[in-house]
Amino acid sequence: MIYFRTASIQDAPIITHLVNSAYRGEYSKKGWTTEADLIDGQRTDQDSVIKMIEAKEEQIELAFDHSKKLLACVYIKRENQDTLYFGMLTVDPILQGSGLGKTILLHLENLARKEERTKIRLTVIPQRLELIAYYERRGFKATGKIEKFPSHDPSNGRPKVSDLELKEYIKDLAE
Repeated sequence: MIYFRTASIQDAPIITHLVNSAYRGEYSKKGWTTEADLIDGQRTDQDSVIKMIEAKEEQIELAFDHSKKLLACVYIKRENQDTLYFGMLTVDPILQGSGLGKTILLHLENLARKEERTKIRLTVIPQRLELIAYYERRGFKATGKIEKFPSHDPSNGRPKVSDLELKEYIKDLAE
């Protein structure tokens, strides 16, 4: 059984460790969502995680098992009255493919509906074709909007490839 709770500042170290180990480095390659071939260094740092937790319209949701082991997390931001943005969806690499990501997305949809939001938005590096296909199978559609990857911010890592971008996807909950 998976249960969720909203992160507190005391959770920042374990969140930072989970996120960095799932996105970058050798351990991340045990799963299918690694960015290790595209970006070097950390995915986030403890200060950034704390800012997300403390921000008024933001939070990080944590997923635990019955033994209270952190399995996954996701960052959420309330952008406007209609849209819930999420990012940093992280599942421990050895648990990827177990259905936990789908459980987290369902949790996000339930949170959005409870708040009467009609859209969920995310951004993805276009080179991550498997991840894009995963989101498309779950109803997310490309909007055509593209943002520059924040390569100027070392807390996001150092790109190994040039011209990294973030492609926007939205799921309309009213459909």
